[in-house]
Amino acid sequence: MKRKWKIVIFVVLVLAVSGGVFASMKFNDRGIVTVQTGRVVRQDVTAVVTASGEVKPKNYINLGANAMGPITAILVKEGDRVRKGQVVARIEATQAGADVQAQKAAINTSLSDSAAAESGVQALADAIQTALAGLERSKFELERTKLNLDRAALLLKDKLVARQDYDQKKAEYDTARAAVTEAETRVAQAKAQEAQSRQQVTSAQRRVTQAQAGLTRIDDILAKHLVVAPLDGIVTNLPVRVGETVVQGVQSSPGSTIMTVADMSLITAEVKVDETDIVNVKLGQAADVTIDAMPNRTFKGHVIEIGNTAILRSTGVAASQSAVSSQEAKDFKVVIALENPPDEIRPGLSSTGKIVTATRQKALTIPIQALTVRQKGDLEQLPKGAKPPAQLDPVAEKARKEELQGVFIIRDGKATFEKVETGITGATDIEVLKGLRDGDQIITGSYKVIRTLKNEAKVKVDNKAPVKAES
Repeated sequence: MKRKWKIVIFVVLVLAVSGGVFASMKFNDRGIVTVQTGRVVRQDVTAVVTASGEVKPKNYINLGANAMGPITAILVKEGDRVRKGQVVARIEATQAGADVQAQKAAINTSLSDSAAAESGVQALADAIQTALAGLERSKFELERTKLNLDRAALLLKDKLVARQDYDQKKAEYDTARAAVTEAETRVAQAKAQEAQSRQQVTSAQRRVTQAQAGLTRIDDILAKHLVVAPLDGIVTNLPVRVGETVVQGVQSSPGSTIMTVADMSLITAEVKVDETDIVNVKLGQAADVTIDAMPNRTFKGHVIEIGNTAILRSTGVAASQSAVSSQEAKDFKVVIALENPPDEIRPGLSSTGKIVTATRQKALTIPIQALTVRQKGDLEQLPKGAKPPAQLDPVAEKARKEELQGVFIIRDGKATFEKVETGITGATDIEVLKGLRDGDQIITGSYKVIRTLKNEAKVKVDNKAPVKAES
């Protein structure tokens, strides 16, 4: 055999052996899934709820118009500090001022009438005393004439006095009795006049009270033309100017807003927390707040208020006030008090709050992406050669569809699903309460592999970082 043919035969044999080895390797690697792995480790875990909102003072008041008319004076400017009770603006009040003056004059008139009525009562009281004195005098005179008449009657009986003298004594007695009756009538008349005069005094005093009440009402109307600061704070909004006409609010529409006074002693970040996270937020929890206008700075705070009413994310209206039932996402208002706000902070600045809802020290943890869900029936291993039943009863079918939460652990080169119970969730890791041990090797990637991986599947570990394609 020629040398050339020997070389050809040798090359063919080498290729055949290599192909066989390669085919054998490929056959053995059939069904093996390449995965990335990690370890169950102990570390500190912090659960954080992140929400966005804006900076607001805890207490602020929009000062609206309580009277209608043009603004005649604005006594502050935006950014000024004001004190409670300080007049910050005036509204034209010519008519209200005139009404006050007229009512004060009416009060003075009523007071004069009351004083005159009281003087009349005093005069009538004196007249009653005079009438009573006259009555007493008439009674004494009646008694004297009665004695004279009785004496004359005895003398007339003994014929010691003329009939003419007796008749004169009788006439004097009758005159004295008539005088007593007249005096009693004058006393009764004087008392009636006094009672009438006292009623006039009472009426005059009531007119004074009524006029004073009217003055209080008109004074209140006049006071509503003055805009007064209700608290110590800073003017944070001043949307009007001198000369603009403002109106008070009515039931169907709000009144004009003249300015906003905010108490800047307590600054808050009012954020909106998603409905899925609100159950974990509690009063007093610590929070870190960042403000878009102040980059690279974090402010400490704590939760001081949690809203009970859901707010529709699309409209900002309370869900309970919406006329249409909606399944859209909802938020809840949470107020975070800043502990040391900077002087340059302003209401309305966009902010983000990170609320620490729970902390675990040295907790057993796994990466969040390792956690997956499988149906119970998909995890069951059928005996070799066995076929799944064509039809199951409803109870068994429901049991097979039960969803289990767990991770895949590598054991003897296979991915074994282990059910786990979890606790709090951190930024990248989640706490494991039951089902794993410290140091267990678990499958952490890729996402597609974890989503489709079968229980007891053969796996190959490749934890090399993926090579980025050159652009």
